[in-house]
Amino acid sequence: MARTLTASALLVTAMVAWLSIGVGAQSAATVVADASKATGSETLASITYSGSAQNVNFGQTRNIGTPWSPTSITRITTYTRTIDLSQPASRAFGPTQPPTVPGAPAPMPGNFNQNITPAQSNWTQQLEIWITPWGFLKGAAANNATSRQSGGKTLVSWSPTMKSPSGQAYFVVGTIGDDNLVEKVETRVEHPVLGDLLVEAEYSDYKDFGGVKVPGRIVQKRAGLQTFEATVTSATANPANLTELLTPPAPAAQAGGAAPAAPVLETQRLADGVFRITGGYVALAVDMGDHIVVLEGPQSEARAVAVIAAAKQAIPNKPIRYVVNTHPHFDHASGLAPFVAEGATILTHENNEAFIQRGLTASRRLVGDALSKSSVKRNVEGVGERRVLRGGNRTIELHHVENLQHSDGMLIAYLPTEKILFTADFGIPNPGAAPGPVNPSLTVLVANIERLKLDFGPYIMVHPPVPDRPLTRADLMTAAGRGTN
Repeated sequence: MARTLTASALLVTAMVAWLSIGVGAQSAATVVADASKATGSETLASITYSGSAQNVNFGQTRNIGTPWSPTSITRITTYTRTIDLSQPASRAFGPTQPPTVPGAPAPMPGNFNQNITPAQSNWTQQLEIWITPWGFLKGAAANNATSRQSGGKTLVSWSPTMKSPSGQAYFVVGTIGDDNLVEKVETRVEHPVLGDLLVEAEYSDYKDFGGVKVPGRIVQKRAGLQTFEATVTSATANPANLTELLTPPAPAAQAGGAAPAAPVLETQRLADGVFRITGGYVALAVDMGDHIVVLEGPQSEARAVAVIAAAKQAIPNKPIRYVVNTHPHFDHASGLAPFVAEGATILTHENNEAFIQRGLTASRRLVGDALSKSSVKRNVEGVGERRVLRGGNRTIELHHVENLQHSDGMLIAYLPTEKILFTADFGIPNPGAAPGPVNPSLTVLVANIERLKLDFGPYIMVHPPVPDRPLTRADLMTAAGRGTN
């Protein structure tokens, strides 16, 4: 991890140097022209290529810091990506075989489908086009690229016209070898957990397909961690059926008519000094005498700001000292930054501590959120198998959930006086749902509850039931196939 951070810091320094002194603008045009000629990109308006691929759902894997593992990798058995550089637009698709998870039923095959249209003009989506070898060279030719030598390679840099949420420029840096082929392209994009997220694409084993050089192997990384690889076996430049390749299948009809209305933020009193905050992923605000503890800081900056305001309204004139991160999956961690900007300390399982600490202390030049404007210390504390928080006349127990495939850094919270259990991602079926096998995560949760001898009545989930209603121990035990025990 330290090595990646050092490389990232050097990349930022190089970008700033390019911007400030504009070295090599004239030579960059020659470098880009030679690379375009070598790759056959001079007359390339579009391309489609196929093969096989593998990816992981970055930010959602069992171990957040080592995503590329056998139980996280999804195979895309026939992978095709098409790029129209003139729009720009892209579509990638193919049948998938998700990983087999120990103790769970064999997963059903699925479909990978990524569509990027000209209307999707943010860098998060568009970078998938511009970090390809041909997109990079087209962008460099059109955006006043600069170049310099480093370690026998030529580094070419350019900046797209779109700006980040903070108003700062994005940069794209490509490494071109002495054979004039693009070996690597990297950029950064804003991320609510990881700040200025480093995105890298590595290209090797080039082959000629009808006069266009195409890498036979593609590897992508996020934050220095591998998230995707592809083996390309065929390609066509300027395909005649471009429109067909870029057109996704019509979406399936939605059952049940119109989509449900967006949830309304409400603060519900569960007990004296304990409040359930709805309106998205559920959070709990707990009065600890001279401070507040918030259980869960999820989803986004906007959602976190709303939860903070609701907690302070319910429990006025007290600071939020701790926010408990149930687990580090990005939908449950993307609201942590506003709590840190408030001065709160994040409590997360020790398996997640280094990853979250690294993200929240990284540069946030592009993000432009409250944390990027704050000099407050970023405090993250790891929780082992158990931690007890005490304040006023109240106790909160945090327990690690053992043997869980969904996340190896999952915490649950138990309030022994109120006998309330709070969990994330242990959803129970909604009323009227078709019967099916018991969710193996529920079996693991119940085994941990029994091991810990947690005597609870109200059962509060981060993901509320539909329709939202109070849940009890009996609801959980029934869903886990244990009757009402």
